[in-house]
Amino acid sequence: MSFNENVTLDTSQVSSGGRGGGAPGGMVVGGGIGGIIMLILAMVFGINPADITGGGQQPAPGQVQPGGEQGSAAFAECVTGADANTNIECRVIGSVNSVQAFWAGELPRFGKEWQPTQTVLYRGTTQSACGTASNQVGPFYCPLDKKVYIDASFFQILEQQFGSSDGPLAQEYIVAHEYGHALQDQLGLLGRAQRDPQGPESGAVRIELMADCLGGVWAHHASTVKDEDTGQPFLKPLTDQDIKDALSAASAVGDDRIQQKTQGRVRPENWTHGSAEARQRWFLQGFRTGDLNQCDTFAVASVN
Repeated sequence: MSFNENVTLDTSQVSSGGRGGGAPGGMVVGGGIGGIIMLILAMVFGINPADITGGGQQPAPGQVQPGGEQGSAAFAECVTGADANTNIECRVIGSVNSVQAFWAGELPRFGKEWQPTQTVLYRGTTQSACGTASNQVGPFYCPLDKKVYIDASFFQILEQQFGSSDGPLAQEYIVAHEYGHALQDQLGLLGRAQRDPQGPESGAVRIELMADCLGGVWAHHASTVKDEDTGQPFLKPLTDQDIKDALSAASAVGDDRIQQKTQGRVRPENWTHGSAEARQRWFLQGFRTGDLNQCDTFAVASVN
């Protein structure tokens, strides 16, 4: 899904957590990709999330991450949709702009108001209130500081190590999924993941598949979400190839695909995100209906 070239990018919605290097690495086995990792689960059991991920002293609320900068200074090259079409960091920023604009316009229909959510876009490692963020953890939403964390090198890992397409919507889907978690947090739903954190029908899997569906809802409407500055939609209409790209990414981050790749066998009892097929199916559920109400993964007997 390509951006309209003349739309403006709002870099204030993104901050840099530093670009301190670090070659693309592997992924935490069993951790899944694109989730809330297991940080809210840790809080329930009295575990310091920093002990899980190696995090140390955290910045004060509102403080820029060590080595980081606020958006306009850190991402001066990201000005228009044309930049988002050629630069991965600018594409993430444009995706953040579009997703937030969509939910800000959509939620009032349900009597809710979207709370703006910052993304920390970094390379290598940075600190979150939930511990150390890195490309080994993958993109995640941290409920403790209400921010999304994305390592710009992650998409290379997703493509080269897990066989995802490198198409734009494959990357934009990841951003939309993480903002699905932010929405779940704002709606008071994230706690359901704590009830049973593993297994093919667990609360954790249902929360992740709901976020996939919410990403699909955004994709359904994305070509109509307008940039306030220009009055143009951020994104051009989807093509069949765009949908294939998103489904490729959804499949690549299925628990069964990850387990087979990293462990050589599939163990559904340890799933935290859902199968490749389920992740594709729930994204399509949101995309085909464009309806938030069709994403209730807790209303069905089986999600996989």
